[in-house]
Amino acid sequence: MNDNPIQKADVLLEALPYMQGFRGCTFLIKVGGSAMEDPAVVDTFLKDVVFLEAVGINPVIVHGGGKAISKAMKDSGLEAKFINGMRVTDEETIKIVEETLARVINPEIVNKINAFGGKAVGVPGTEVFTGEKMKGDLGWVGEVNDCKLGLIQAAVAGEFVPVVSPVAREQVSGRTLNVNADLAACALATRMKATKLIFLSDVRGVMRDPKDNETLIPSLDPAAIEGLKKEGIISGGMIPKVDSSLESLRGGVGKVHLIDGRIPHALILEIFTDVGIGTEIHL
Repeated sequence: MNDNPIQKADVLLEALPYMQGFRGCTFLIKVGGSAMEDPAVVDTFLKDVVFLEAVGINPVIVHGGGKAISKAMKDSGLEAKFINGMRVTDEETIKIVEETLARVINPEIVNKINAFGGKAVGVPGTEVFTGEKMKGDLGWVGEVNDCKLGLIQAAVAGEFVPVVSPVAREQVSGRTLNVNADLAACALATRMKATKLIFLSDVRGVMRDPKDNETLIPSLDPAAIEGLKKEGIISGGMIPKVDSSLESLRGGVGKVHLIDGRIPHALILEIFTDVGIGTEIHL
């Protein structure tokens, strides 16, 4: 660790204009993937969230829960099935999805933020997202078609960090729908006109060679994204993430960041330093 006090002061001064510029802004942070598997990584990330709140930024968290849900299904003797990366969600599975999100993942995040001196409140996705069932044989899987902001705005006004689960209320039946957390985060960020939408996962960002961290592409616009898709560099699961990011930007989100949550204090390094550590997407 660097114990040079002058260098420590320099770090704070580098961060100062960012703190001033982002005061009062809303950042939508989506956390998922194996960034949620390691308790030490989660602790570091949530300390960063408490820091953001302390300097006057309004963080809103949307969390995933894929691996925990798969484990809960296995413990119940159910086999997880996927079609095009989407979890097939029958009657039994949707109960496990809701229970795991509401009783395990969401309270764990809320309790940790509170333990680190922040203030957080769990908000069930069914109170925020309205949606409709996706076509096909996926069962109770949906897409978000609107967001209700009442509970989120009340939490932010009270200086609480809202922690939102990725489930929606089906408009027609009132049933719970399992929704993709990335797409839920994009929908909410767009509806809130968030200054930043930050995806915290287990990839550095967009890289020319996924095995070589030195090939990270720090900044992308729509033309560059189109070219990288043609080259096959943006492929698979990165395509919907990037496409929905562009849609969010066109809907009023300021910037999108893809960062690796396994890097200690990734959030602070991306937001409060001149260089950053991930891929920034802008129009």
